[in-house]
Amino acid sequence: MSAATAKNWISAVFFIVLPCLFLMSRSAAADPVLDIVIGGQTRHFGRDELLNRPDVVDVAVANDVAYGKAMNYRALPLAALLSGLNPPPNTVIESVALDGFAAQLPLDLLTNTNPAEAVAWLAIEPDDRPWPMLPGKAQSAGPFYIVWTGASAASIRSEQWPYQLKRLESQPSPVERWPALYVDSTLPATDPIRAGLTLYVIQCLPCHTLNGAGASTVGPDLNQPMNPTQYMTRDGLHALIRDPRSVRIWPTLQMPGFSADKMSDREIGLVIAYLRHMATRRGESR
Repeated sequence: MSAATAKNWISAVFFIVLPCLFLMSRSAAADPVLDIVIGGQTRHFGRDELLNRPDVVDVAVANDVAYGKAMNYRALPLAALLSGLNPPPNTVIESVALDGFAAQLPLDLLTNTNPAEAVAWLAIEPDDRPWPMLPGKAQSAGPFYIVWTGASAASIRSEQWPYQLKRLESQPSPVERWPALYVDSTLPATDPIRAGLTLYVIQCLPCHTLNGAGASTVGPDLNQPMNPTQYMTRDGLHALIRDPRSVRIWPTLQMPGFSADKMSDREIGLVIAYLRHMATRRGESR
């Protein structure tokens, strides 16, 4: 074989093999994976593997939080996916999204199967039937999204519908994991500031740290270097939480705001009271 012939043969093989390798890499990347880490046990679930499970069913969601309308999904009970794993006591499940959003979800909420209450489902976006784009975004809620049905689905908070999931992991309860979130221990058990802490953990902690405590940095820290109650009026902060675009707009603004059906005026007031309290507790714990 001459050198020229050999060179042509190598070139031909290269141009045949390269597209195949590209298609193989596209195929491998096309099957997203959900990681589940519970009490040191790790499981990896590919999308196609999940869609082929016998417990996958069609689920109708009457009032989908992410899309703001009725939606239908192929989904499986989250309780079934967590079955057989043994989370440590006092555990929550941290859901981590592709953008770093990290919600802390009570384990008993996720494992309930009684339709008289709220039932959690893992919705799975099929490759051949992609979901619509999220309102105002260039992505869908896929590849994995926790949705809710059942008689009490309306009681599930907006930030407890995490989408674009990549991992579910057991973690200690937030105030045990991050003592810097905790309020002054001398406050009475019925003090509204404690209710503000509970709301903060559910609605704000998925995006914001406070005193450096939290798993997500999607948004800024809300107590360092300054607390927003120190540089904003109460009315201004209330308006920012309700509708950030009513206060200030910039191209990379991500905060969606909380409409009245997601947080009442009273609940926003409780969160502001908690933030004002925490302005005096930088660097402190219990």
